Amino acid sequence: MAKAATANAQAGQQEVLLEVRNLVKHFPIRQGIIFSRQVGAVQAVDDISFTVHKGETLGLVGESGCGKTTTGRLILRLIEPTSGDIIFDGKNIPQLPKDELRELRKDMQIIFQDPYGSLNPRMTVGDIIGEPLHIHKLARGAEREKRVRELLEVVGLSAFHARRFPHEFSGGQRQRIGIARALAVRPKMIICDEPVSALDVSIQAQVINLLQDLQTEFDLTYIFIAHDLSVVKHISDRVAVMYLGKIVELTDKNELYHNPKHPYTQALLSAIPEADPTIKKERILLKGDVPSPINPPKGCRFHTRCPKAMDICRVEEPAFVDSGNGHFVACHLVPAADEKGA
Repeated sequence: MAKAATANAQAGQQEVLLEVRNLVKHFPIRQGIIFSRQVGAVQAVDDISFTVHKGETLGLVGESGCGKTTTGRLILRLIEPTSGDIIFDGKNIPQLPKDELRELRKDMQIIFQDPYGSLNPRMTVGDIIGEPLHIHKLARGAEREKRVRELLEVVGLSAFHARRFPHEFSGGQRQRIGIARALAVRPKMIICDEPVSALDVSIQAQVINLLQDLQTEFDLTYIFIAHDLSVVKHISDRVAVMYLGKIVELTDKNELYHNPKHPYTQALLSAIPEADPTIKKERILLKGDVPSPINPPKGCRFHTRCPKAMDICRVEEPAFVDSGNGHFVACHLVPAADEKGA
Protein backbone atom coordinates (compact mmCIF):
# COMPACT_ATOMS: atom_id res chain seq x y z
CA MET A 1 0.00 0.00 0.00
CA ALA A 2 2.71 2.50 0.90
CA LYS A 3 4.63 1.53 -2.25
CA ALA A 4 1.55 2.18 -4.35
CA ALA A 5 0.98 5.58 -2.79
CA THR A 6 4.62 6.58 -3.35
CA ALA A 7 4.43 5.55 -6.98
CA ASN A 8 1.25 7.55 -7.34
CA ALA A 9 2.97 10.62 -5.95
CA GLN A 10 5.94 10.23 -8.28
CA ALA A 11 3.64 9.90 -11.27
CA GLY A 12 2.11 13.34 -10.67
CA GLN A 13 3.86 16.52 -11.69
CA GLN A 14 2.35 18.64 -8.95
CA GLU A 15 3.75 19.15 -5.47
CA VAL A 16 2.43 16.62 -2.94
CA LEU A 17 0.69 18.47 -0.10
CA LEU A 18 -0.69 15.44 1.76
CA GLU A 19 0.49 11.85 1.88
CA VAL A 20 -1.40 9.18 3.81
CA ARG A 21 0.50 5.95 4.43
CA ASN A 22 -0.99 2.73 5.83
CA LEU A 23 -3.63 4.59 7.84
CA VAL A 24 -5.62 2.45 10.29
CA LYS A 25 -8.44 3.30 12.67
CA HIS A 26 -10.07 0.55 14.75
CA PHE A 27 -12.66 1.63 17.32
CA PRO A 28 -12.52 -0.76 20.30
CA ILE A 29 -15.67 -2.55 21.49
CA ARG A 30 -15.66 -2.99 25.25
CA GLN A 31 -17.76 -5.15 27.52
CA GLY A 32 -18.35 -4.91 31.22
CA ILE A 33 -18.88 -2.01 33.61
CA ILE A 34 -16.43 -2.56 36.46
CA PHE A 35 -13.91 -4.79 34.69
CA SER A 36 -14.11 -3.42 31.18
CA ARG A 37 -12.33 -5.44 28.53
CA GLN A 38 -12.04 -5.19 24.77
CA VAL A 39 -14.01 -7.90 22.96
CA GLY A 40 -13.63 -6.65 19.39
CA ALA A 41 -13.09 -3.64 17.18
CA VAL A 42 -14.89 -1.74 14.44
CA GLN A 43 -12.42 -1.64 11.54
CA ALA A 44 -13.53 1.73 10.20
CA VAL A 45 -10.36 2.44 8.21
CA ASP A 46 -7.98 -0.42 7.52
CA ASP A 47 -4.60 0.24 5.88
CA ILE A 48 -5.24 2.90 3.23
CA SER A 49 -2.64 4.99 1.37
CA PHE A 50 -3.00 7.89 -1.05
CA THR A 51 -1.58 11.31 -1.91
CA VAL A 52 -3.16 14.70 -2.57
CA HIS A 53 -1.37 17.20 -4.77
CA LYS A 54 -1.36 20.92 -4.11
CA GLY A 55 -4.25 22.69 -5.83
CA GLU A 56 -6.19 19.54 -6.78
CA THR A 57 -9.49 18.09 -5.62
CA LEU A 58 -9.49 14.45 -4.56
CA GLY A 59 -12.96 12.92 -4.45
CA LEU A 60 -13.58 10.23 -1.82
CA VAL A 61 -16.68 8.16 -2.55
CA GLY A 62 -18.41 5.04 -1.31
CA GLU A 63 -21.47 3.74 0.50
CA SER A 64 -22.46 5.00 3.93
CA GLY A 65 -20.26 3.43 6.60
CA CYS A 66 -17.30 2.74 4.30
CA GLY A 67 -14.97 5.03 6.30
CA LYS A 68 -14.97 8.25 4.24
CA THR A 69 -15.77 10.67 7.05
CA THR A 70 -13.53 8.81 9.49
CA THR A 71 -10.65 9.23 7.03
CA GLY A 72 -11.26 12.98 6.86
CA ARG A 73 -11.35 13.33 10.64
CA LEU A 74 -8.19 11.26 11.00
CA ILE A 75 -6.35 13.56 8.59
CA LEU A 76 -7.34 16.55 10.72
CA ARG A 77 -6.57 14.54 13.88
CA LEU A 78 -10.02 15.19 15.25
CA ILE A 79 -9.76 11.52 16.20
CA GLU A 80 -6.51 9.67 16.87
CA PRO A 81 -5.40 7.01 14.37
CA THR A 82 -4.63 3.46 15.50
CA SER A 83 -1.54 3.46 13.29
CA GLY A 84 -0.15 4.94 10.10
CA ASP A 85 1.38 8.22 8.90
CA ILE A 86 -0.33 11.41 7.73
CA ILE A 87 2.30 13.70 6.19
CA PHE A 88 0.92 17.20 5.63
CA ASP A 89 3.26 19.83 4.21
CA GLY A 90 6.25 17.79 5.42
CA LYS A 91 4.95 17.23 8.96
CA ASN A 92 3.71 13.91 10.36
CA ILE A 93 0.42 14.90 12.00
CA PRO A 94 0.00 11.92 14.41
CA GLN A 95 3.42 12.65 15.93
CA LEU A 96 3.00 16.40 16.43
CA PRO A 97 2.76 17.78 19.99
CA LYS A 98 -0.34 19.81 20.82
CA ASP A 99 1.25 23.25 20.40
CA GLU A 100 2.57 22.43 16.91
CA LEU A 101 -0.70 20.76 15.94
CA ARG A 102 -2.64 23.86 16.98
CA GLU A 103 -0.40 26.01 14.80
CA LEU A 104 -0.85 23.61 11.88
CA ARG A 105 -4.65 23.69 12.15
CA LYS A 106 -4.66 27.07 10.39
CA ASP A 107 -3.61 25.24 7.23
CA MET A 108 -6.28 22.50 7.50
CA GLN A 109 -9.98 23.21 7.81
CA ILE A 110 -13.25 21.31 7.36
CA ILE A 111 -16.73 22.03 6.02
CA PHE A 112 -19.21 19.81 7.83
CA GLN A 113 -22.14 17.93 6.33
CA ASP A 114 -24.88 19.47 8.49
CA PRO A 115 -25.00 23.22 7.76
CA TYR A 116 -27.08 23.88 10.88
CA GLY A 117 -25.70 21.45 13.47
CA SER A 118 -22.15 22.68 12.82
CA LEU A 119 -23.04 26.30 13.74
CA ASN A 120 -23.46 27.46 17.35
CA PRO A 121 -27.10 28.68 17.59
CA ARG A 122 -26.21 31.09 20.42
CA MET A 123 -23.55 32.95 18.45
CA THR A 124 -24.08 35.53 15.73
CA VAL A 125 -22.68 34.83 12.29
CA GLY A 126 -20.04 37.51 12.86
CA ASP A 127 -18.85 35.77 16.03
CA ILE A 128 -18.87 32.34 14.33
CA ILE A 129 -16.69 33.49 11.44
CA GLY A 130 -14.52 35.71 13.64
CA GLU A 131 -13.83 33.03 16.29
CA PRO A 132 -11.00 31.32 14.31
CA LEU A 133 -9.38 34.75 13.79
CA HIS A 134 -9.44 35.32 17.54
CA ILE A 135 -8.21 31.84 18.50
CA HIS A 136 -5.24 31.98 16.12
CA LYS A 137 -4.59 35.67 16.92
CA LEU A 138 -4.88 36.73 13.28
CA ALA A 139 -7.14 39.75 13.77
CA ARG A 140 -8.94 41.58 16.58
CA GLY A 141 -11.31 44.48 17.03
CA ALA A 142 -12.06 46.54 13.95
CA GLU A 143 -9.69 44.47 11.82
CA ARG A 144 -11.57 41.29 12.69
CA GLU A 145 -14.94 42.89 11.88
CA LYS A 146 -13.58 44.08 8.55
CA ARG A 147 -12.29 40.60 7.75
CA VAL A 148 -15.67 39.03 8.65
CA ARG A 149 -17.48 41.42 6.31
CA GLU A 150 -15.07 40.57 3.50
CA LEU A 151 -15.54 36.84 4.03
CA LEU A 152 -19.33 37.14 3.97
CA GLU A 153 -19.16 38.98 0.66
CA VAL A 154 -16.71 36.41 -0.77
CA VAL A 155 -19.22 33.58 -0.17
CA GLY A 156 -22.16 35.52 -1.60
CA LEU A 157 -23.72 36.99 1.56
CA SER A 158 -23.96 40.58 2.76
CA ALA A 159 -22.07 42.39 5.50
CA PHE A 160 -25.25 43.04 7.54
CA HIS A 161 -25.73 39.26 7.90
CA ALA A 162 -22.98 39.31 10.53
CA ARG A 163 -25.51 40.49 13.15
CA ARG A 164 -27.92 37.61 12.57
CA PHE A 165 -28.12 34.13 14.09
CA PRO A 166 -27.91 30.78 12.22
CA HIS A 167 -31.64 29.99 12.52
CA GLU A 168 -32.42 33.07 10.42
CA PHE A 169 -30.80 31.56 7.31
CA SER A 170 -31.70 28.88 4.78
CA GLY A 171 -29.70 25.66 4.45
CA GLY A 172 -27.67 26.96 1.51
CA GLN A 173 -26.88 30.21 3.32
CA ARG A 174 -25.79 28.31 6.44
CA GLN A 175 -23.40 26.25 4.36
CA ARG A 176 -21.97 29.46 2.91
CA ILE A 177 -21.38 30.60 6.50
CA GLY A 178 -19.55 27.33 7.18
CA ILE A 179 -17.41 27.92 4.09
CA ALA A 180 -16.61 31.48 5.24
CA ARG A 181 -15.55 30.15 8.65
CA ALA A 182 -13.22 27.61 6.98
CA LEU A 183 -11.69 30.36 4.81
CA ALA A 184 -11.13 32.74 7.73
CA VAL A 185 -7.64 31.45 8.59
CA ARG A 186 -6.52 31.19 4.92
CA PRO A 187 -5.99 27.39 4.90
CA LYS A 188 -4.02 25.40 2.37
CA MET A 189 -6.43 22.44 2.42
CA ILE A 190 -10.13 22.06 3.17
CA ILE A 191 -11.87 18.74 3.78
CA CYS A 192 -15.42 19.00 2.43
CA ASP A 193 -17.43 16.35 4.29
CA GLU A 194 -20.52 15.88 2.10
CA PRO A 195 -21.11 19.66 2.04
CA VAL A 196 -24.09 19.55 -0.35
CA SER A 197 -25.85 16.29 0.57
CA ALA A 198 -28.38 18.10 2.82
CA LEU A 199 -29.22 20.78 0.22
CA ASP A 200 -31.68 21.00 -2.66
CA VAL A 201 -30.35 20.21 -6.13
CA SER A 202 -30.38 23.83 -7.33
CA ILE A 203 -28.59 24.98 -4.18
CA GLN A 204 -26.08 22.14 -4.54
CA ALA A 205 -24.99 23.54 -7.90
CA GLN A 206 -24.52 27.02 -6.42
CA VAL A 207 -22.38 25.74 -3.54
CA ILE A 208 -20.27 23.53 -5.85
CA ASN A 209 -19.65 26.46 -8.22
CA LEU A 210 -18.73 28.63 -5.22
CA LEU A 211 -16.21 26.04 -3.99
CA GLN A 212 -14.62 25.88 -7.44
CA ASP A 213 -14.36 29.66 -7.66
CA LEU A 214 -12.81 29.86 -4.20
CA GLN A 215 -10.31 27.13 -5.07
CA THR A 216 -9.03 29.22 -7.97
CA GLU A 217 -9.05 32.48 -6.02
CA PHE A 218 -7.35 31.22 -2.86
CA ASP A 219 -5.22 28.37 -4.32
CA LEU A 220 -7.00 25.76 -2.21
CA THR A 221 -6.67 21.99 -2.10
CA TYR A 222 -9.81 19.94 -1.45
CA ILE A 223 -10.64 16.46 -0.25
CA PHE A 224 -14.27 16.16 -1.31
CA ILE A 225 -16.16 13.43 0.53
CA ALA A 226 -19.49 12.41 -1.03
CA HIS A 227 -21.71 9.55 -2.09
CA ASP A 228 -23.21 11.39 -5.09
CA LEU A 229 -21.05 10.32 -8.02
CA SER A 230 -22.44 13.03 -10.31
CA VAL A 231 -21.28 15.76 -7.92
CA VAL A 232 -17.88 14.11 -7.50
CA LYS A 233 -17.39 13.92 -11.26
CA HIS A 234 -18.13 17.63 -11.60
CA ILE A 235 -15.70 18.91 -8.96
CA SER A 236 -12.90 16.31 -8.63
CA ASP A 237 -9.59 15.89 -10.44
CA ARG A 238 -8.98 12.36 -9.12
CA VAL A 239 -11.35 9.96 -7.37
CA ALA A 240 -10.74 7.32 -4.70
CA VAL A 241 -13.43 4.68 -4.19
CA MET A 242 -13.77 3.16 -0.70
CA TYR A 243 -15.47 -0.04 0.39
CA LEU A 244 -15.61 -1.31 3.97
CA GLY A 245 -12.55 0.62 5.17
CA LYS A 246 -10.42 0.00 2.08
CA ILE A 247 -9.62 2.03 -1.03
CA VAL A 248 -10.41 -0.29 -3.95
CA GLU A 249 -9.74 2.08 -6.88
CA LEU A 250 -7.95 5.40 -7.37
CA THR A 251 -7.37 7.26 -10.62
CA ASP A 252 -8.13 10.34 -12.71
CA LYS A 253 -11.86 11.14 -12.83
CA ASN A 254 -12.16 10.76 -16.61
CA GLU A 255 -10.39 7.42 -16.50
CA LEU A 256 -12.58 6.23 -13.62
CA TYR A 257 -15.89 7.19 -15.22
CA HIS A 258 -15.00 5.88 -18.69
CA ASN A 259 -12.94 2.83 -17.72
CA PRO A 260 -13.82 1.57 -14.22
CA LYS A 261 -11.91 -1.62 -13.44
CA HIS A 262 -13.09 -2.70 -10.00
CA PRO A 263 -16.47 -4.51 -9.94
CA TYR A 264 -17.65 -2.31 -7.05
CA THR A 265 -16.86 0.88 -8.97
CA GLN A 266 -18.65 -0.52 -12.02
CA ALA A 267 -21.75 -1.17 -9.90
CA LEU A 268 -21.69 2.34 -8.43
CA LEU A 269 -21.38 3.99 -11.84
CA SER A 270 -24.18 1.87 -13.27
CA ALA A 271 -26.53 3.40 -10.68
CA ILE A 272 -26.04 6.98 -11.96
CA PRO A 273 -29.28 8.00 -13.74
CA GLU A 274 -29.05 9.20 -17.35
CA ALA A 275 -30.70 12.50 -18.31
CA ASP A 276 -31.40 11.15 -21.82
CA PRO A 277 -34.24 8.56 -21.67
CA THR A 278 -33.14 7.06 -25.02
CA ILE A 279 -29.85 5.89 -23.51
CA LYS A 280 -30.14 2.38 -22.14
CA LYS A 281 -27.58 1.39 -19.53
CA GLU A 282 -27.17 -1.99 -17.90
CA ARG A 283 -27.71 -1.77 -14.17
CA ILE A 284 -25.44 -3.90 -11.99
CA LEU A 285 -27.42 -4.97 -8.92
CA LEU A 286 -25.39 -6.03 -5.92
CA LYS A 287 -26.85 -8.82 -3.80
CA GLY A 288 -26.86 -8.84 -0.04
CA ASP A 289 -25.86 -6.18 2.47
CA VAL A 290 -22.52 -4.61 3.28
CA PRO A 291 -20.71 -6.91 5.77
CA SER A 292 -20.10 -5.72 9.31
CA PRO A 293 -16.85 -3.80 9.85
CA ILE A 294 -16.58 -5.64 13.17
CA ASN A 295 -15.97 -8.92 11.35
CA PRO A 296 -15.12 -8.16 7.69
CA PRO A 297 -14.78 -11.05 5.22
CA LYS A 298 -11.42 -12.66 4.67
CA GLY A 299 -9.65 -12.12 1.38
CA CYS A 300 -11.23 -9.41 -0.76
CA ARG A 301 -13.83 -7.62 1.34
CA PHE A 302 -16.12 -7.24 -1.66
CA HIS A 303 -16.23 -10.92 -2.62
CA THR A 304 -19.50 -11.59 -0.71
CA ARG A 305 -21.35 -9.25 -3.12
CA CYS A 306 -19.14 -9.37 -6.20
CA PRO A 307 -20.73 -10.93 -9.33
CA LYS A 308 -17.24 -11.83 -10.62
CA ALA A 309 -15.81 -13.37 -7.45
CA MET A 310 -13.31 -16.24 -7.83
CA ASP A 311 -11.98 -18.78 -5.34
CA ILE A 312 -8.83 -16.72 -4.71
CA CYS A 313 -10.97 -13.72 -3.73
CA ARG A 314 -12.26 -15.61 -0.70
CA VAL A 315 -8.84 -16.41 0.76
CA GLU A 316 -6.33 -13.80 -0.45
CA GLU A 317 -6.59 -10.03 -0.16
CA PRO A 318 -5.76 -8.33 -3.50
CA ALA A 319 -2.83 -5.92 -3.61
CA PHE A 320 -3.45 -2.24 -4.39
CA VAL A 321 -1.42 -1.97 -7.60
CA ASP A 322 -0.96 0.34 -10.57
CA SER A 323 -2.68 -1.23 -13.58
CA GLY A 324 -1.18 1.42 -15.86
CA ASN A 325 -0.97 5.22 -16.11
CA GLY A 326 -1.58 5.76 -12.40
CA HIS A 327 -4.82 3.77 -12.33
CA PHE A 328 -4.63 1.93 -8.99
CA VAL A 329 -6.94 -1.03 -8.37
CA ALA A 330 -7.25 -3.69 -5.65
CA CYS A 331 -8.72 -6.62 -7.57
CA HIS A 332 -7.46 -10.09 -8.56
CA LEU A 333 -9.07 -9.62 -11.97
CA VAL A 334 -6.87 -6.63 -12.79
CA PRO A 335 -3.14 -7.36 -13.27
CA ALA A 336 -0.43 -4.83 -12.42
CA ALA A 337 1.22 -2.86 -15.22
CA ASP A 338 4.52 -4.78 -14.87
CA GLU A 339 2.66 -8.10 -15.02
CA LYS A 340 1.00 -7.01 -18.27
CA GLY A 341 4.42 -6.24 -19.74
CA ALA A 342 5.78 -9.60 -18.68
